[in-house]
Amino acid sequence: MADKNKVMARRKARIRRALKKNNEMGRPRLSVFRSSKNIYAQIIDDKNGVTVASASSMEKDLKKSLKTGADKDAATAIGKLVAERAVKAGITDVVFDRGPYIYHGRVKALAEAAREGGLSF
Repeated sequence: MADKNKVMARRKARIRRALKKNNEMGRPRLSVFRSSKNIYAQIIDDKNGVTVASASSMEKDLKKSLKTGADKDAATAIGKLVAERAVKAGITDVVFDRGPYIYHGRVKALAEAAREGGLSF
C-alpha cells in the first residue's frame, strides 16, 4: 500500500501536469500550501520563474488579527490579501493550483476570497 506522502505527491504532479497542458495563454499560477497551523498562497510566473505576489498567515499584521492561521477565516483573509497584491502588480487572470489538496474547506475559502478580490480563474 502506498503511503500518504507518495499519494499526495502523485496527486500534486497529476494536477500540475493538467494545469501546464491546459494553460496555453501562459497565465500565472495561484499556488496554495496548507499546513496544519497556517496557510500560504503565492502567484508564480512560470515563464520567468518568479513569484509575483504572496501572502501567508505568518505575516505579523495578519497574525495579530487572526485567531489562528488554520481556519476558514484565515484562508479568506489570505485570499483577499493575495488578490489585492496581484491586482496591484497588474495580474487579474490566473490558474488555480490547489496542489494535492481537495477543493474543500480552507482551500475553497481562499479561492472564493481571491475571486472576490479581483482575480479570475
